[in-house]
Amino acid sequence: MSRLIECVPNFSEGRRQEVVDQICARIRSVPGVQLLDVEMDPSHNRAVVTMVGAPEAVAEAAFRAVQEAAQHIDMRRHKGAHPRIGATDVVPFVPVRGVTMAECVETARAVGARIGAELGIPVYLYEEAAARPERKNLADVRRGEYEGLAQEIAANPERAPDFGPAVLGPAGATAVGARAFLVAYNVYLGTADLEVANQIARAVRHLSGGLRYVKALGVAVDRPGQVQVSMNLTDYRRTPIHRVMALIRDIAAHHGVAVLESEIVGLTPAEALLDVARYELCLHHMTADQVLENRLQGGAEAAGLGAALPRDLLAQVSAGTAAPGGGTVSAVSGSLAAALTRMVANLTIGKKGYGAVEEEMRAAEAAVGRLQEELLDLAVRDSASFEAIMAAYRLPKSDDAERAARREAVQAATREAARVPLTTVERTVKVLEFLARIAAAGNVNALTDAYVAIGMAEAAVQGAAANVRVNVASLDDTALGAQFQAQIAALETQAGDLAAAIRGTIAARQGG
Repeated sequence: MSRLIECVPNFSEGRRQEVVDQICARIRSVPGVQLLDVEMDPSHNRAVVTMVGAPEAVAEAAFRAVQEAAQHIDMRRHKGAHPRIGATDVVPFVPVRGVTMAECVETARAVGARIGAELGIPVYLYEEAAARPERKNLADVRRGEYEGLAQEIAANPERAPDFGPAVLGPAGATAVGARAFLVAYNVYLGTADLEVANQIARAVRHLSGGLRYVKALGVAVDRPGQVQVSMNLTDYRRTPIHRVMALIRDIAAHHGVAVLESEIVGLTPAEALLDVARYELCLHHMTADQVLENRLQGGAEAAGLGAALPRDLLAQVSAGTAAPGGGTVSAVSGSLAAALTRMVANLTIGKKGYGAVEEEMRAAEAAVGRLQEELLDLAVRDSASFEAIMAAYRLPKSDDAERAARREAVQAATREAARVPLTTVERTVKVLEFLARIAAAGNVNALTDAYVAIGMAEAAVQGAAANVRVNVASLDDTALGAQFQAQIAALETQAGDLAAAIRGTIAARQGG
């Protein structure tokens, strides 16, 4: 199971498709990141983008998106119905699978620091990543919006950013945070009277005495005879969508106003919609297993080892295409070494005679689990990096400018294609470091599995190292190439020493 986080950056541009396309192109340029959804709202003058991937890849994609938005969006000219403080208004990170909220907080703070240092954009940390309790609520961070912040950021110490300069430029400021899933939910009313929407928003939002886990405001929209109640439902399990809609309908009826329609902005968990179905259709005993797609997925997961074998991967590797190839297989080999290392640890935990090392085994197993997921992500990134090189070679080269741009694109892709297998070797060496500790103290009956883990790790190191060297040979930057060569040589030596030491440990514990 790969480690996934979601990032849902909001950009202050909902009318110029070409600008949003350029931002999305920067997101897609990062291997291992999947762009799931893009929604533009001209009334709000805002775009909401949803991406998922490994934490490191999503962090890089988020930074590139902020960088691109800053080049095209001038907040001094921006007008829209939605509150905002910057070209990239908010960048929330959300744990999806195999990632804790604490890790998302760490990612948010690292990205925020980078935005402030490298782009010179003031950054405010919010929600779970907030460094100051008064900034946990995003509405407090956005108080006064761009125009108000421009007047206060330098003069009021309470508005000083967490990262970056206390100066507001054309790109404004960005709020970076970590949070749980929320549902962005809008309801359209059959009236042009914005005050009705404002009154309903006050009635439903928690801050003014309404429903818990609901944030709401009234918004004027570009629809004749309509206004909108725009909401964020921050915990759809405790305050479900149907409860919010029921209250809005009731209050709207009191004002003699019809609820025309509603919409979900971006993506939402299936569980949130299943709750609505249970309530509205009185399906009191309906379970998630009654959803066909859920049952199919569950059936595949329960089909045993035969279904788990990576036949699709083997078919892609053997197909005769250039990717996936040796670099991807090397990373997969490293992940198998990690899985076997975890196996030895798990066969030690709870076993008689190993109580003294149980805590150490638990900690090591968790750490190697993270390395295993990183190596699987590297398998995907390796294939994507090769495809990026091929795409760069296909760029036009009809004049000097195009040839120069093409060469730089090739070099950038080649640098990435060298870094990925280098990282594969680094992560695999760390697996060997943990394996050395586990083999020395773990269940003696599982040491054969540790022995196999050594071989898988050596294959990963040797294969990935070869991929580093072949890409380094194509780099124009000889200094960087020499740095890569030195790093890979040192790592190969370290891996060889660790493998030999672990084999010695296993032989000694097995009695020769």
